[in-house]
Amino acid sequence: MWSSLRRSLPAIAGTSVFWIIVLGAIVLFGLRRPAPQPIQIVPPPPTTAPAAAAAPAPAAPTPGPLRVYVSGAVASPGVYRLPPDSLVDDAVKAAGGADPSADLVAINLAQTLADGDQIYVPVAGETPAPAPGASRSQGIKPATSAPSATSSPAIVDLNTATAAELEALPEIGPKTAAAIVAGRPYGSVDDLLRVKGIGEATLAKLRPYITVK
Repeated sequence: MWSSLRRSLPAIAGTSVFWIIVLGAIVLFGLRRPAPQPIQIVPPPPTTAPAAAAAPAPAAPTPGPLRVYVSGAVASPGVYRLPPDSLVDDAVKAAGGADPSADLVAINLAQTLADGDQIYVPVAGETPAPAPGASRSQGIKPATSAPSATSSPAIVDLNTATAAELEALPEIGPKTAAAIVAGRPYGSVDDLLRVKGIGEATLAKLRPYITVK
């Protein structure tokens, strides 16, 4: 038995040495192997919301047309619509131009108009009185201003008044005054509706200042 053990001893020793070498190699490999790097999760960069577009400034309101009333010594008295910043001269031209008897020196043709203005073009020798307290130029007054006791035309008789007296009445220009004279005699104030260019609205404005005797 001891003899067979002695014979097997070299083989056992060789096997042991082999496994010792293998084990040493495994340990050495494990020591030299680099440690695994930890996994780092990098969050995505924050996204910045685009700056809100600046709200456009509100557009300035477009001024509307001016409504002006042109009366007196012009070809076609009436209400006219004119562009903003129009002048008295523009209003007179819109009304067909001044009558040959007009006194354009008595009014300021370069005056800037405002909405609701009334432009009265006088005949030569006539000086229109501006509305009480008005700061506008000669011959211009607000269309809505009511005549006062000091500036109201005198009451005239349709059958005896002169053309100049008739032209001093509201809404009456030289042509209309001539037509009133040509249409005489009148039996009543309502007969004035026979005159071309005078309607119910114009007659209503004239009633306080006219009579028939």
